[in-house]
Amino acid sequence: MSSQAMFARPQEVSPAAYSTLSLTVGNTPLAFISEPFVPGGGGFWAKLEGFNPGGIKDRPALHMVRQARARGELAPGATIIESTSGTLGLGLALAGIVFGHPVVLVGDVGMEPLMCRLLTSYGVRLEIVTEPHPVGGWQQARRERVHRLLADLPGSYCPDQYNNPDNVDAYAGLAHELLAQLPNIDVLVCSVGTGGHSAGISEVLRRHFPHLRLIGVDTVGSTIFGQPARPRLMRGLGSSIHPRNVAYDAFSEVHWVSAAEAAWACRALAARHYISGGWSTGAVTLVSRWLARTTPGQTIVAIFPDGPWRYWNTIFDDEYCQRHGLLDTTPAEEPDLLPAPSEREVHRWTRCTHVMDPLAGTR
Repeated sequence: MSSQAMFARPQEVSPAAYSTLSLTVGNTPLAFISEPFVPGGGGFWAKLEGFNPGGIKDRPALHMVRQARARGELAPGATIIESTSGTLGLGLALAGIVFGHPVVLVGDVGMEPLMCRLLTSYGVRLEIVTEPHPVGGWQQARRERVHRLLADLPGSYCPDQYNNPDNVDAYAGLAHELLAQLPNIDVLVCSVGTGGHSAGISEVLRRHFPHLRLIGVDTVGSTIFGQPARPRLMRGLGSSIHPRNVAYDAFSEVHWVSAAEAAWACRALAARHYISGGWSTGAVTLVSRWLARTTPGQTIVAIFPDGPWRYWNTIFDDEYCQRHGLLDTTPAEEPDLLPAPSEREVHRWTRCTHVMDPLAGTR
């Protein structure tokens, strides 16, 4: 039996069925977050990407697969193999159903039980790595498993979300939705993981608003913006590798946020506005709240990558939060200020206006 025959091939979906499924992705709502969460009468707009079936990464998953098929890199019925912490996996599961491809995803032991069950219920074959890479952490460990699977399964395809420019291009639609929803945008606040949505949205918006400020939000312990790699509790933002889709020169500044600070923001936002999400949403919320308070009169847009449902047994679980020291932490009113990313290691909410590629000059 060939390696390709190890996986059942879903039937190709008709164009009519694809049109129906595609209507469920995009056209997500905006919500204005102000009093009581943002004191002083200011506020910011939140783009609620949790209204997509699987979250924000439904957009790049469908686009990367569609483009790979158009270029002939992904043959009809061939297997898609990728690394994921969860959200892109949901998008690839959708893309596999839409376009008729088996999907194999590589996660790690930090993936939530609910996410594992959802992915397998959507027909995904899920592989879990149990040890982090000594240098590249869980992401590098997952990517090495992906490379082995690709070698074992001739004809398979990896979208490579960290470096694939189609990941960036996929967010043009989201940017155009914002242009239709708001007459002006001064500040865009995005969490940064692969770098896809911050690069893709800001590139389009700057054609209309040349003075747009892009604020990146990372997690403490992430290497993306030049901090040392450390074990990280938060998933969905941050990285222990250096994705090439991160548009370093597009950022006005970067903020690092700790897990306890992000959890506080998620819970406070939920209690006051009936809107919330996961780690990325909490981190972006904390920064956007500060921007709304300190830059009055600016139109600020924050991208909320997903909703809260996935985090019922982490962020919204008192026992989990107590075990990880996430309760009884109220963030400072102001972030700490770091003159340069490598000056010192940060442990709490910190901002830096000197953004550079940590690999610049080494390639």
